Amino acid sequence: MVQKAKILLVDDRPENLLALEAILSALDQTLVRASSGEEALKALLTDDFAVILLDVQMPGMDGFETAAHIKRRERTRDIPIIFLTAINHGPHHTFRGYAAGAVDYISKPFDPWVLRAKVSVFVDLYMKNCQLKEQAALLRLQLEGGKGGVGGGKESAGLLAELSARLAAVEEQAEALSKQLGEESADAAAVATAAHLERKLTGLRRALDALEPGTGGASSVASQS
Repeated sequence: MVQKAKILLVDDRPENLLALEAILSALDQTLVRASSGEEALKALLTDDFAVILLDVQMPGMDGFETAAHIKRRERTRDIPIIFLTAINHGPHHTFRGYAAGAVDYISKPFDPWVLRAKVSVFVDLYMKNCQLKEQAALLRLQLEGGKGGVGGGKESAGLLAELSARLAAVEEQAEALSKQLGEESADAAAVATAAHLERKLTGLRRALDALEPGTGGASSVASQS
């Protein structure tokens, strides 16, 4: 079963959280509420999130301060943040949002379809990264189980074939996503994340190919895995 991605919704107004849930429910992912910056930071201590939708104007710790804390933590610094704001103070206000680490800055009222599409891109990227980590873990197990060279038994060959097939599926999905992002002139942050994912896929493919019988074996991929 494919695990659902978690999306963190941060807003001090319950009606805004309800509206976001209504907009994003079609993505069929796990939506997590936080009514303050402090509550959001607490949720980020234990759970992994694909993307954070963060309201700017909140009492106490506002969105900018919350984002600063998120970006300072090693565990959470790479989570995409989309700022949502009810008012527009002009370019300086928008620049402050990007300077705080946001990948996007959207003023309310926003187009529900556009917001859903933007969030969907980051969910797709997150899911591909999760699949990639899974393949890398399986590959490491294969390397550890075949120190000094991979055996030629049916079990080893079968595992390599399964890894190769799974990786091919992720490669195909990542290529299609990159093409879609290029055609839609998507956010630079999403394009850069997709490119980074493809580079990791290329490295994992080289490592897997090196395990095939007749190649350099496990020792040749130690520096790539």
